[in-house]
Amino acid sequence: MSGNQFVIPVGQASLGGEFELAQDAPGLVIFAHGSGSSRHSPRNQYVAQMLRKAGLGTLLFDLLTAEEERAEARTGQLRFNIPLLSERLVGATRWALRHLRRQDLRVGYFGASTGAAAALVAAAELGSSIRAVVSRGGRPDLAGDSLERVNSPTLLIVGGEDREVITLNRSAYERLGCPKAFEIIAGATHLFEEPGALEEVAEKAAGWFAKHLSEQAGP
Repeated sequence: MSGNQFVIPVGQASLGGEFELAQDAPGLVIFAHGSGSSRHSPRNQYVAQMLRKAGLGTLLFDLLTAEEERAEARTGQLRFNIPLLSERLVGATRWALRHLRRQDLRVGYFGASTGAAAALVAAAELGSSIRAVVSRGGRPDLAGDSLERVNSPTLLIVGGEDREVITLNRSAYERLGCPKAFEIIAGATHLFEEPGALEEVAEKAAGWFAKHLSEQAGP
């Protein structure tokens, strides 16, 4: 397995990305980072490492350009532009499938915070191309009417002390008509900084992706 750094062209934007994919990996998990973050998010990097240990490929990329990131630091608006973020995610997904030349590759999304909404909107658009979605401390409620169109098996993970986000996730969960699960990590806050909390997130995500991105999951 080797690491690769790429610039991903999506529309007029050039987005930095990195992926690792073993030849025998059953699937690729594409990360959609959360508010004010990037592909260098230590939490997503940790989860990606754990997924690779489980035999999965990973793609982390920046949803915003460097110029947009600088503007975002001042205004904080783009992180809630779900149509833009989901468009970038769809574009990066299509780029990955073309670049890797593995059209049969099973793809999943791991979304955090507002990135989870972008992942669900993209999954609704791409349909059967996306085999699974996992949300970590996400805002799936921001996916709006796309929730009812998601067919990809979806796992929502929320910290037990992140009470407002639990409420928002429960509301979104009820609207999902796909195979789904809701997990609460006891004692964890929004960023899962408590000892063992992020490890538990990674374990649950790895199990979900292993189940739904495996050959046994069907064509």
